[in-house]
Amino acid sequence: MINLPITTDHIHTTLTAYLDEHPEEKPGLAAVLDLVDSGADLTARSEFRGHATAGAILAGPDGRILHVHHLALDKWLLPGGHLEGVDDALLEAALRELTEETGIPADAVTTVTHRPVHIDVHPIPANDAKGEPDHQHIDFRFLFRTTADIGQLQAEEVTGAAWRDADAIGDRTLRQRVAQALR
Repeated sequence: MINLPITTDHIHTTLTAYLDEHPEEKPGLAAVLDLVDSGADLTARSEFRGHATAGAILAGPDGRILHVHHLALDKWLLPGGHLEGVDDALLEAALRELTEETGIPADAVTTVTHRPVHIDVHPIPANDAKGEPDHQHIDFRFLFRTTADIGQLQAEEVTGAAWRDADAIGDRTLRQRVAQALR
């Protein structure tokens, strides 16, 4: 098991601050709070009841949002992924994933808010090649802006990238929050 600088306390603090700001989401995130309160290590990729991931919503100068085509899931998604040992905070993990997947340099990206704009829990199908059963990702999503264009894609994970209208964001709550934050 890899010990990450991101701690369960950091995840708990981020989650509770988010729920203080969005109390209407407490029922949907109750299972995540229960996992944290029971001592589950959400930083561990081997925690299949649910583990933390970090996502990035990147807005270009025209307000369009960057989407990437994810190789393993064969879907257009927002950039993001698993936590790694170099990450000191969820926000940093989201920025690292964004730059790795899209080739956009970190110094060309600005953070819109230091708190997640959204936390999403979604199922991930089993991956026999990695020995992973069906499991849950708890995706802490952060909002960024850039004037840069797409760089060298991370070919191992991403097969394409495209700027899409904010209406292309599938989750209604996330779409509304992004639109409000970008006004």
